[in-house]
Amino acid sequence: MGGAARLSAPRALVLWAALGAAAHIGPAPDPEDWWTYKDNLQGNFVPGPPFWGLVNAAWSLCAVGKRQSPVDLELKRVLYDPFLPPLRLSTGGEKLRGTLYNTGRHVSFLPAPRPVVNVSGGPLLYSHRLSELRLLFGARDGAGSEHHINHQGFSAEVQLIHFNQELYGNLSAATRGPNGLAILSLFVNVASSSNPFLSRLLNRDTITRISYKNDAYFLQDLSLELLFPESFGFITYQGSLSTPPCSETVTWILIDRALNITSLQMHSLRLLSQNPPSQIFQSLSGNGRPLQPLAHRALRGNRDPRHPERRCRGPNYRLHGMVQSPPTPRL
Repeated sequence: MGGAARLSAPRALVLWAALGAAAHIGPAPDPEDWWTYKDNLQGNFVPGPPFWGLVNAAWSLCAVGKRQSPVDLELKRVLYDPFLPPLRLSTGGEKLRGTLYNTGRHVSFLPAPRPVVNVSGGPLLYSHRLSELRLLFGARDGAGSEHHINHQGFSAEVQLIHFNQELYGNLSAATRGPNGLAILSLFVNVASSSNPFLSRLLNRDTITRISYKNDAYFLQDLSLELLFPESFGFITYQGSLSTPPCSETVTWILIDRALNITSLQMHSLRLLSQNPPSQIFQSLSGNGRPLQPLAHRALRGNRDPRHPERRCRGPNYRLHGMVQSPPTPRL
């Protein structure tokens, strides 16, 4: 029916009952902020992922979109592309500063206006500017990342959200337009050691400053290049935002080497609350969207996992605040 999302009878009844309850309990919710990762009742009904595309017409792609994210990356489906140029991320040689923020859904780092962090190369035809670094994690190890590799999840996922600064003036405009966004994603495991960049964000003195929703803490002197492995390749595909409005304007770039954090750091993350201190504690963990169908979309990579001799070799360049993946070998 005109592309409208269809409801099964049980889901329609649940939504009808919940909306009826919401109409009688408390003030009307902000329609642009009325969503969660978990279907629950906290005074008001808050729609989880199955309902995102049904409660707000502006979010219809969450229900009917054909290029939705996240997805499972089956390595046998990755097409080795020898013509992908190196991926370049630059801070202009300056240290990063900004605000670490508990949004009630994510641990979010919002960089200050200067220095500007740009990513280009790889599958990107335009330069994209960093707008947010977002951390997603699970209630148990091995289950917290949004994307999976060969049906296997990771304990956490770091997402660097960039907007196309050559075509759009800000993130909001880029979200609504073609070729608008690029998201670099890194997987995270729990191990005995920790990535040095993530250690700055997750040390006890820092992470306890954002224990509750809307808590914020200013950080400076961060070396973003330390977030990336010494050597890495990437897999890319065309997808969407994994939060409402689920806009299908994202080029996803997933780094193929996982990072580490310690079990203590992961435990500290799970102690963060998605609510303010006046409300019942609910862990921020489990803050990812379920997997979406890949369908006929192409997965491209600059390393062929089936042929080790075609793997890129050599370290990345870390010059003047720049991280660059090794050149893709030609056949």
